[in-house]
Amino acid sequence: MTTLATAAAGLPDDALDLSRVVIPLLRGVVYQADNPAMWSLLRRHQARVKDHMAVMGLALVIDEAEGYAHLRQMDHDDVDIPRLIPRHRLSFRVSLLLALLRKRLAEFDASSSDPRLILARDQIADLLRVHLPQSTNEVRLTTEVDTLMTKVEALGFLRKVTGQERTYEVRRILKAYVDAQWLAEFDERLREYLATLEPGVADAAEADERETRASDDEEHAHG
Repeated sequence: MTTLATAAAGLPDDALDLSRVVIPLLRGVVYQADNPAMWSLLRRHQARVKDHMAVMGLALVIDEAEGYAHLRQMDHDDVDIPRLIPRHRLSFRVSLLLALLRKRLAEFDASSSDPRLILARDQIADLLRVHLPQSTNEVRLTTEVDTLMTKVEALGFLRKVTGQERTYEVRRILKAYVDAQWLAEFDERLREYLATLEPGVADAAEADERETRASDDEEHAHG
């Protein structure tokens, strides 16, 4: 019986190298710091990987400065090609956390040469707390913050730091998905949202309704 291992044994080295790069890219973001050997393979076979992915309607994006590579769905207005990278509808508050983390990352880069932005759970909660409706129910607020962080972690923009409890790394792929234009448009929506939190303007139910209507379509990073 032919196994995957025996089948792979018959492939030339170049084909195996291509598989070693293509499969992780299809699973998500490839980081130079996480796997230097794979990064080296990717750079060596960059042209072949691009051609291979183009057949599936995917574009290879490599950011040498930030040290990551990922795939984007090509836009073909005149051709109906099935999507391999799904779109996910983000709630306003998930978008809010992404925007706040992106701004924090920009501030960090301007003041530090460290490539990794590490934040404790409480630091992330403090970023959110300013923009969430004031509540005397601390347990409810804590639960909401944890839920938002879990969703952003699942999207691949946060990663728990091994060996450090309740501590997260802000993944640099966030810079590819949240650019200056996205932030500018979101800032306008944020001003409108904050206006609903002024006393007497809207109650919590009305704010939640606005949140449901205000959502973005984004391709996620897959960690």
